[in-house]
Amino acid sequence: MPTLIVTTHPDSDSLTHHLAQRLAQELRSTAGSTSVEVADLAAEGFDPRYTLSDRHTYRVGGDFTPDVAAEQERLDRATDLVLVFPVYWWSAPALLKGWFDRVFVNGWAFGLDADGGIVRKLDRLRVHLVPIAGDDAGVYDRHGYERAMRTQLEHGIVDFCGARRGVTTFVHDSEGEDADARTRAVEAAVDAVIGAIRA
Repeated sequence: MPTLIVTTHPDSDSLTHHLAQRLAQELRSTAGSTSVEVADLAAEGFDPRYTLSDRHTYRVGGDFTPDVAAEQERLDRATDLVLVFPVYWWSAPALLKGWFDRVFVNGWAFGLDADGGIVRKLDRLRVHLVPIAGDDAGVYDRHGYERAMRTQLEHGIVDFCGARRGVTTFVHDSEGEDADARTRAVEAAVDAVIGAIRA
């Protein structure tokens, strides 16, 4: 079960990176997990800016720039994609949004049939989401933030491209002072993703 873990935090000492590395370690030690790759988009310098070249790619459904093609090839090797990212302003960070904008494009993630209907191309991929949230679950529930993020990411991207939904597990209160609670939340998220990948 080749797994690609994508993270987007600029601080290599962040909880986001800690969780991604912990998940990779657990997956690598699991019998039957043939490969695990961690993609640190910030450290790799992925450019999230959508340019005229990206617009051209969208319009023709191909002719991918080398950096986009490399990301697509990495995704083509995976059966499971795990996105581990901090929540900024109740959404995914700009780096991750730009990665979606540039990589999950016409001609690779989806296409159009002869009648102009959407052809969803990522049915081979299962996507798991691990948002690292600064606030507690109550805040997310009261204001509908979790539902909004699920709509954006699960329905707007995963479903649109025909990928399969895996598990979505928030790590809430990541900036709180209760280190034990934070550790439990990280372990629960790691266990949830591993359980879904093994299923």
